[in-house]
Amino acid sequence: MQACQARAEAALEARLPAETKIPARLHQAMRYSTLGGGKRLRPLLAYATGTALGLPLEILDGPASAVEFIHVYSLIHDDLPAMDDDALRRGKPTCHVAYDEATAILAGDALQALAFHVLAHDPSIAVPPEQRIAMIETLAAASGSFGMVGGQAIDLDAVGATLDLPSLENMHIRKTGALIRASVKLATQAKVPQDSAASDKLDHYAKCIGLAFQIKDDILDEESDTQTLGKTQGKDRDHNKPNYPALLSLNGAKEKAQELHEEALASLDGFGAEAGHLRALSRFIIERRN
Repeated sequence: MQACQARAEAALEARLPAETKIPARLHQAMRYSTLGGGKRLRPLLAYATGTALGLPLEILDGPASAVEFIHVYSLIHDDLPAMDDDALRRGKPTCHVAYDEATAILAGDALQALAFHVLAHDPSIAVPPEQRIAMIETLAAASGSFGMVGGQAIDLDAVGATLDLPSLENMHIRKTGALIRASVKLATQAKVPQDSAASDKLDHYAKCIGLAFQIKDDILDEESDTQTLGKTQGKDRDHNKPNYPALLSLNGAKEKAQELHEEALASLDGFGAEAGHLRALSRFIIERRN
């Protein structure tokens, strides 16, 4: 994990605009929010998927960076006063606190655009044009109104409401799971030629760990503390948002996360030792402390 996190950090740094380039304040805010923090789960998944498929890691630096730029943009906007109004992210002041609301909005907008520029133009993505276009389509679908942004809209509408399990899962398949699935799918789309059977198994793995990640987030929101999390503890409860512990009980949520982990591992049957990093990431998701 540490080696791939360092690789992701270097790839992100290389693709971000220099903080001295005009408009400097905007570029500084983009770098502030992106660099030096976070688990880098989505790049880790891209690299681990590539390893399972026998791909060189260099071909995944662009896709890994693109999906992380989308993730960071979503965090910047999620923290805004109009959304969750949070002051802490990754253990430091959120972008709108460190800079201002207008700069935070623009930094998120610019990171979103940068993600698609990377997929369209990055020379390290050595795939045929039709696969590069497929990557752009994958990230666009995962990011938009039928993916992450749609999940966030459902989340806002659900404040104070009671959701059943299918509705809660639908929300998080979009809000959290879509980008996690895209991280894996972008790596499968970097393989030439495509292996549809392997891609389907890996997509199911990603669907399972995407839900498990959100369930663990909800558990940590109940059990952990602000210093450990690096963000405000108890935020969802304070905002009266539906979550898995409230619906299933804390023990029930832990059991559900374990079931999804086991289902994810079953999806990797037949991949052999090359998928060891994917198996480890699934374990990490349900055992992490922040």
